[in-house]
Amino acid sequence: MNFNPFPEIKTDRLVLRKIEESDADIILFLRTDKTVTKFIERPENRKTKNKTDAIKFIREITEAFKNKESFSWGITLKNNSTIVGTICLWNFSADHKIAEIGYDLNPAFQKKGIMDEALKSVVNFGFSKLNLAKIEAFTHKENESSLKLLLKNNFQFIENRKDEDNPNNIIFEIEKPAINKA
Repeated sequence: MNFNPFPEIKTDRLVLRKIEESDADIILFLRTDKTVTKFIERPENRKTKNKTDAIKFIREITEAFKNKESFSWGITLKNNSTIVGTICLWNFSADHKIAEIGYDLNPAFQKKGIMDEALKSVVNFGFSKLNLAKIEAFTHKENESSLKLLLKNNFQFIENRKDEDNPNNIIFEIEKPAINKA
């Protein structure tokens, strides 16, 4: 997991880039907007309440990347560097074979296929560049948009697993596809 510089990902319409301190206003919005955070339950010490907290959060994810603990991308449209959402791989297993994916998106950009495109590219990055065996997603049981997104992208509901930290979450996973040997 040695990446220097930060791994930027480009898709047909998007650029997934490093989140900078100059993005603090949009990170504050994404972490406080009632629509974006409707299904996210953060402990009090992880809540972002002001721009100072947003900058602190950005510094934390930057440090986590340096320490090989997570990758957090800002999602931008190719023709505009302003972040419209975020997506991350984090909570790696000790052997770095399993990671959790997380994401959020500005409501003005929802229902346009942006998160579908970002998710596909980050799952591909996780399997091809990080050699992950599995990617997990924890989502609120009532978050219909997230449930549809995960199912559309071949994530499987894991019925017998529970999120010990949040009983409202359900867990999905996708395993690295086997390489066809022709």
